[in-house]
Amino acid sequence: MENVIRQFFLFLSKSKVLTKVAKKYGLHFGAARFVAGETIEQAISVIKQLNEKGLAVTLDHLGEFVKSEKEAYERTEQAIEAIRAIRRAGVNSQLSLKLTSLGLDISSELVLKNMREILDVAKQEDVFVTIDMEDYGHCQQTLELFKKLKSEYDRVGTVIQAYLYRSASDMEDLHQYFPHLRLVKGAYKESSEVAFPEKKDVDENFKQIIQHQLLRGHYTAIATHDDAILDFTTLIVKENGISTDQFEYQMLYGIRTERQLQLQQEGYTMRIYLPYGTDWYGYFMRRLAERPANVAFVLKGIFR
Repeated sequence: MENVIRQFFLFLSKSKVLTKVAKKYGLHFGAARFVAGETIEQAISVIKQLNEKGLAVTLDHLGEFVKSEKEAYERTEQAIEAIRAIRRAGVNSQLSLKLTSLGLDISSELVLKNMREILDVAKQEDVFVTIDMEDYGHCQQTLELFKKLKSEYDRVGTVIQAYLYRSASDMEDLHQYFPHLRLVKGAYKESSEVAFPEKKDVDENFKQIIQHQLLRGHYTAIATHDDAILDFTTLIVKENGISTDQFEYQMLYGIRTERQLQLQQEGYTMRIYLPYGTDWYGYFMRRLAERPANVAFVLKGIFR
């Protein structure tokens, strides 16, 4: 039943009709639990609230797969606006973005130009930028662009997904760039030709790449809500005397908030992935797909 619910909400997340309806009527039916708001001002307000609790943030303007240079330029300007808003507000926040929102599917030259504009401003404003990883079809392009940008800018990182067979090899290839990496399990539906089909294998690979990145001395962001992975990481850092300055934990806004605060109170950096923007519908549906408990929360909100 759980898998049926998951597939149902993943199906809904791809509906163009429902996406249009969601944009028209705004953040209703519980979506505000997972999304900071539709404007940068609303997002900054939420960041301040999280910072007051001792939680760091990475801000993500929702949206991907633009189809024109005009749209890609608009998303670039939105990213720059977010960086400047972070700086003006003096909040503890980084920025996350997707290359498909900046024109990756249009041309490598366009996305590279847009990323350089963003990173130039990020350098001026001292804001770290993480390039999110998307589906397998964009993985190689994303890593090649990251390597090019990392050779020009210091404050940029990217993401490695544990469910891909290639992840360990990719990390070895990135080692020379002293990469700041966010390690995740991976959320896209991929073929067994490129990704581990079994959860236990994904979990084992996740542990291996966490250990690999930490023991290499590179900064590591462990993005998970899985207690087994959290406990494994805590054990590794204690056994190897790894400083809390070398790694952090990351979780999604609205998911396991008590655990987030617990980790922060234990002395670890806890960073919240905070999405905002009008294109929130698909993201919201994917959060509902992850856990039936999320669906129950939303239903309660509707009937209330």
